[in-house]
Amino acid sequence: MSNPISPRYGFGLAELSSSIFASLGVSGAEDYLNIGPSPFGRECFVLIDGMGADVIAKYGELFPIFSELTSLSNLGTYFPSTTAVSLSSVGTGVLPGTHGMLGYTVRVPRSGEPGRLLNSLKWDERVDPVMWQKVPTLFERAQHVGVQVSHIAAKRYEGTGFTQAALRGAKYSGANQISEMLTEAAIAHRSSPSYSYVYINHLDAAGHDEGVGSAKWLETLKIVAELLEGLLLRLPKGTRLWVTADHGMINVEEKIVLGQANPLLEGVSLVGGEPRARHIYLREGSELDALKTWRDFLGERADVFLRDQIISEGYFGLDVSIDSRERMGDLIAIAKGGVILIDPERIKQESSMVGHHGGLDPAEQQIPLLTINL
Repeated sequence: MSNPISPRYGFGLAELSSSIFASLGVSGAEDYLNIGPSPFGRECFVLIDGMGADVIAKYGELFPIFSELTSLSNLGTYFPSTTAVSLSSVGTGVLPGTHGMLGYTVRVPRSGEPGRLLNSLKWDERVDPVMWQKVPTLFERAQHVGVQVSHIAAKRYEGTGFTQAALRGAKYSGANQISEMLTEAAIAHRSSPSYSYVYINHLDAAGHDEGVGSAKWLETLKIVAELLEGLLLRLPKGTRLWVTADHGMINVEEKIVLGQANPLLEGVSLVGGEPRARHIYLREGSELDALKTWRDFLGERADVFLRDQIISEGYFGLDVSIDSRERMGDLIAIAKGGVILIDPERIKQESSMVGHHGGLDPAEQQIPLLTINL
């Protein structure tokens, strides 16, 4: 079936989120995935940060819980395949070009020269989250029609700029331990209709630190399995459970520091994005020269676009708002294979990470979709 809102990627998190809320009778939410009405009005949505579809294929047999869940067709992340972008689509049910959350860091329009970057996950108190991300969330819309909406995640995310921008409207239940998450999820579904969004980032952190498949990463995947096993035991009967991710991850193979023994910073005023998906902001009049320089130097190691080109090819969705256009880079560079493009201002942080995401490699883009009716 074709996808009317993101033909480049197939069905993704916006379509899944909208479909689940449509199953609960939320006005304006579309059932893109044809999941039908909620069986008992209880929907639990679990997002495992960093768990690509290849994780289930390669390691799922190590943890019996994955075979207990029904595996549906994989979803595709949008570009960039990164947390801030994906979770914003979960919250709003729209694509990045519409909600305007375009990467890990993007330039704040009209913030001077060279301007300042907004880190989507750490935020900036000078930026109003609701003005930055103006689309009403599905959480807000569901609350308005009587659905009890809960957001269950680590206590440190409550009240952050990103939570207010992308995931506002839910009752926040801070939970740092797996046992706390299980308790809060069970409480969230005592009544019907109810929806809970459960988020855990342990696997993503382990992947960044030591890489996908490392001993630390496998131990963390075990924690994820324990969460899922606990939910099957603790959620009330009549709850439908959904399990997916925001992106997958690749392990780095080649590191390129921008401007270090290469001409990639010529004409550049500011470097945004992240190592697999760069927003590059240029000095006025240098666009075509910079495009040629980046393409000539990187060759097959990255795809490089001018802003108008990447918009016209639908990388951010069919609709791109004025806000989104103003925030994105003059050049967009998407690293391929095992390449990362390192910001010279962040060499220590970015070069120390083993696992990365943001690009469009299948390992980054393909995410699982698992479900079960309890």
